[in-house]
Amino acid sequence: MQTIDATNLDYKAVNKALREAETDYIIQGCCGQRFIAAGMSDKNLTIKGIPGNALGAYLNNANIIVKANAQDAVGDTMNEGKILIYGNIGDAAGYAMRGGKIYVQGNAGYRAGIHMKAYKEKIPVMIIGGCAGSFLGEYQAGGVIIILGLHKDNKRIVGNFPCTGMHGGKMFLRGRCENIHFPKQVTARCAATEELDEIREYLSEYCSDFGYSMDVLLSEPFTVVTPDSKNPYKQMYVAN
Repeated sequence: MQTIDATNLDYKAVNKALREAETDYIIQGCCGQRFIAAGMSDKNLTIKGIPGNALGAYLNNANIIVKANAQDAVGDTMNEGKILIYGNIGDAAGYAMRGGKIYVQGNAGYRAGIHMKAYKEKIPVMIIGGCAGSFLGEYQAGGVIIILGLHKDNKRIVGNFPCTGMHGGKMFLRGRCENIHFPKQVTARCAATEELDEIREYLSEYCSDFGYSMDVLLSEPFTVVTPDSKNPYKQMYVAN
């Protein structure tokens, strides 16, 4: 494994070194460089510092670990692989992702999971350990979003307008979520045992990554949210 000192490098130099690498890499001194590992395949990357926007965009079968926070658009349109964030992330994480996993120990900003979609056998998965901002899962068309609210400090687990335009996939929110207003085109209900079984593998992996206990995660019920119409936009914009 080789090391890149990114302290005095711009994003072009950092990504050039990654493209030319024949082995796995550690990036030290990262501070806002954009597009790191965009389109990367078949490599493992550890980042010590804060990567800039579009970390792991179009990622293909590669693994990224960030030992800090990350900025906006993490995993934009990623296809496969895994991004592990030991901190918080900015807005629009997982924009249009169609495969792979994004696991975040902390909180997410606005519009996490926007336009998330499944592609053939690929099922994208995003797990946020803390809370998520407004417009979570906006226009979600596939995949799985899980919000755990493990350190929400009396805040709501999600912000305003979750699931706006959602027409596919599933969202799981830890807790009963009775204080959250969902739009008319989705159904929110307490997750049944068989529905929790669908995400048990992902939760177990998340616990292994971040050192949490499955017993703790499952000590509260989960609310599952699904679309209840194949034409949610009609409900949003057309008078009935």
